[in-house]
Amino acid sequence: MSDRQQLADHEAPTPASGVDSDGAEQPSTPAPRRRRGRRIALIVLLVVVLLAGGGVLAGGLYYRSVNSSIDRVDAFENVPEESRPQVVAKGAMNIMILGSDSRDPENTGGSRSDTIILVHLPKDRQSAQLISIPRDTWTPIPRSKEGRGGRDAKINAAYAWGGVPLMVQTVEKFTGVRIDHVAMVDFSGFKEIVDALGGIEIDVEQSFTSRHSLNPDGRREFVKGRQTMDGAAALDYARERYAFANGDFTRIKHQQQVIKAILDKAASGGTLSSPTKLNSFVRATASSVAVDKSMSLVDLAMEMRHLRSGNLGFYTCPVKGTGRVGSESVVFADTARAKELFDAVRRDSVPEITSAGK
Repeated sequence: MSDRQQLADHEAPTPASGVDSDGAEQPSTPAPRRRRGRRIALIVLLVVVLLAGGGVLAGGLYYRSVNSSIDRVDAFENVPEESRPQVVAKGAMNIMILGSDSRDPENTGGSRSDTIILVHLPKDRQSAQLISIPRDTWTPIPRSKEGRGGRDAKINAAYAWGGVPLMVQTVEKFTGVRIDHVAMVDFSGFKEIVDALGGIEIDVEQSFTSRHSLNPDGRREFVKGRQTMDGAAALDYARERYAFANGDFTRIKHQQQVIKAILDKAASGGTLSSPTKLNSFVRATASSVAVDKSMSLVDLAMEMRHLRSGNLGFYTCPVKGTGRVGSESVVFADTARAKELFDAVRRDSVPEITSAGK
């Protein structure tokens, strides 16, 4: 099986609404998904990378066995070197995380790239900045080697037209930041991860009703205030967008809340201090992660083992608002403020990243 085929088994997203309205760019029917006993959320990768302690990861045999169980994709295949941003801050690292939700009841056409996060790890590895890019951001899409793209569209259309390599090109062009590594994960794993931790604490800022719930009747009520959520509730909370006036922006905020809550619970719940629990956690998730060919989650975990959620900064790419382009509902980036934010990322300037990202 080729690397691209392996990737398709993880995620074969359909284009955003209206992407193929002219009939010229219709992607092929997604390949059947490979069955797995367990799926992984975006959170799992972050927990493994940012929270894994050093003791159980130190053994050479463990190191090799974990790395060998992780699926690899050729994320940089046919990405023209001459078109890529130059490295400005040596030693810093930028990881593009693409998340999907294969269990989303709204999703009737296969998996899709609903979440795009640029993770910046400074040279000193004393913090991390996670910048969410709204999936409907209107931006130029480079032309893929198959001839698709080459025009403005929603940013997540790049995956449908050219897979991970075209996503790399598109995000690099949009941000001006060179992508060092790529990870593919699935939000549907929220349920299993949260349940494994015994639930998480979330402060719900406003009451709302999810009408796309995992519950049999498709509804779940969320009441304002701090509460413990099990896996199903956390997944419903993180995926809902139609209940809010600003839709996907609230969903991004809720995803970031859940990420932080999971990291807090993992750090305080004995996972890190117990080699047995950590070993089970890492092995249960590593087999479901797809990363680029050169990325080592174990090496990265060793580098980041001292970080906790308090060291993480969560941001959203600055936008001017939403609107329509033809028949499509899109998000317009605030190019001036976005340039300020991503220039700070390129220079590895954490104070400026913090300032620009607020």
